[in-house]
This record gives sequence, C-alpha cells and structure tokens, in this order.
Amino acid sequence: MGGSTFGKIWQFTSFGESHGVGIGVVIEGCPAGLEIDKTFIETELAKRRPGQSAIVTQRQEPDTCEILSGTMEGVSTGTPIAIWIANQNQQPKDYNHIADKFRPSHADYTYTAKYGIRDYRGGGRSSARETAARVAAGAIAKLLLKHLGVDITAYVSQVGHIIAPNVDHPSKDTIESNVVRCAHTVAAVEMEEYIKQIRKEGDTIGGMIRCVIKGTPAGLGEPVYDRLHADLGKSMLSINAVKGYDYGSGFDAVTMKGSDHNDAYYADNDGKVKTSTNFSGGIQGGISNGLDIYFRVAFKPVATIMQDQQSVDKAGKDVIVTGKGRHDPCVVPRAVPIVEAMAANVLVDHLLRSKTSKLSDVIE
Repeated sequence: MGGSTFGKIWQFTSFGESHGVGIGVVIEGCPAGLEIDKTFIETELAKRRPGQSAIVTQRQEPDTCEILSGTMEGVSTGTPIAIWIANQNQQPKDYNHIADKFRPSHADYTYTAKYGIRDYRGGGRSSARETAARVAAGAIAKLLLKHLGVDITAYVSQVGHIIAPNVDHPSKDTIESNVVRCAHTVAAVEMEEYIKQIRKEGDTIGGMIRCVIKGTPAGLGEPVYDRLHADLGKSMLSINAVKGYDYGSGFDAVTMKGSDHNDAYYADNDGKVKTSTNFSGGIQGGISNGLDIYFRVAFKPVATIMQDQQSVDKAGKDVIVTGKGRHDPCVVPRAVPIVEAMAANVLVDHLLRSKTSKLSDVIE
C-alpha cells in the first residue's frame, strides 16, 4: 500500500490495522543525541487512547509502547526509530455482520474498488486506530521542538452548534481538566452534556479543533508547492474524519478589504520584525514569519451510528446496516493530540529542511 509515509527529511511510516496484532511506526531523519523520553510518548498516547472517558469509545487499550530501535541509553542514535503499540482489546467478531456490506460514509466501498479486498475488522488501515502511530512520531517531534522553545497547543473550540469563546492564550491545564479538551470551562460542560445526549440517541456529532503554535522561527517553509501552510493542511486533511482546514483569517478573509486584512510591519525595541495584526496566521508566502501560527480543523460526525441505514452489499443487493461495536459519538476530544502531533511532525520536517536553505547554514 502506498501513501503510508509522511515527510521529506523528518519522515515516518506507519503500519498495522485496527483489529490486527498492533500498530507501529518507523521514524527516519531524527538527529542523533536527542533524549527520547518514553514516558512522555506514552503520556501523549494516553490523550488519544480509547476508553479514557464516558464520551468516547469504550474500547480498552492502554496504548503503552515499545521502542524497538534507534536509541541507546535513552538517546537517539541517528538511525531509524521503530515504535510498536500492541492491540490488546481487538474484537474483530464485532464486524462480522458487515463483512460483505458497505457502511454509509465509510471507506468500505472505496477500499474494495481500489484493492478488490478490504479489511472489514473495524476498517483495517482506514480506521482512526492508525493515528496512534502519528501521535508516537509527533511526541518525539515535540521533544525536538522543545529545545527551540516551540509550543503547540490544540483544543476543542466547537461541538455541533456549541461554539466556545475564542481563547488567544489557551491553558494546557484547563484543556486537560475536562474530558472534551475545551479551553473554555463553561463551554466544556455544555459540550460534554450535548455529546452524551447525542450518544443516547444512537447518533454522532462533529466539531472543530483550533491549534496555536508559539515560538516558530521565521523562515520555515518551501515555496512553491511545499509551503508551510500547505503541508500543515495536507497533514490535517490526512486525519480521519477531517472535512476542512483553514489558517489565519481563513474563510473570513473573503469579507475583508485588503486595507483591513494587510498585516503592517514594525520593529520592536530589540529590532525584531513583527506585524501589528496577524491575519496571515504566522505564515506569508508559504514561509513562517515568526508570529503565532494558528489554524482550525473541522471534523465530521463519526460515520458509524447506532441506527439502521440503507446500503448495498458487494453483490449490489439492498441491505440494512446497523451499527455495532464500540465507537466515538464525537471524535474531537481524542483528535486534539493527533492535531498537535501532525503539526509537530510538519514543523520538524521543515525545520530540518531549512538547514539547507543557505550556505551559512551548511558551512559554519
């Protein structure tokens, strides 16, 4: 299967299926000498893992990991880092009823059309279980970014019709203090109750995640096709259930005049170039300008609902599909660490690529 590798210099390849023996990732391009904190990796995985609260899937997976290669005495060696995450609570029998049926809005039909065969056990590679590998790679990327003072914070800003007030300086403690992972505590309570209501109805609901990146150095991004915002967009749109992405002023820019939208430059007391506004979202011409990068990611309602739905089987005959098994009524609470991880992977890739931009970066 193609398409399982992401990045150019900081490059990772994920493997495994939802109800197979496990999920894994191989990371290449990690510089030697980076301390690899296994506890931190597992802390990040715990934010994504199933079964962590009453408003997510009740599949019980501890998501502990095993580092198979690429480190010695807790430090990266510069060789490929392989990480293994065992599936300990797989239940493929839960999906026997849809072995020959196409679930509405799932990848069942498209995988069959492409490969002539599909893994019906929870969707196989199309399952969001694969994102555990991304979070593991992203955790190591975060460890590298920490040395540069780059901080990535994502949080749930909307669930269905409930929109939280904008938070310019989101608190990680506040985000992790509620099961929705919303940066606004009052909105978080309302969102949690709404998700519970939706679950009782046997239905699902979509939501929005906002991400803010602080401390990014100016100069990251590769024109013309590998612009920083374009690679962030690709990384976000590769996440299961994502239907939209915008950065900076995003789609709101269409209602603005250029005189209102332009970010005017000025130099601060230290002579550092800044802008008085940040409608550009920290990226201009596809290259970071040193200001905060911010973007939004829209997630659709989870496709598996606990209601009867009309469909067809592989023979083209009309069938009724009924949702079974363990599924999220709303994906965004568990998607927050995935958004952060993919942003970290993109930034590290572009950081390493930026070291080839000028002769002075190559010859010191």
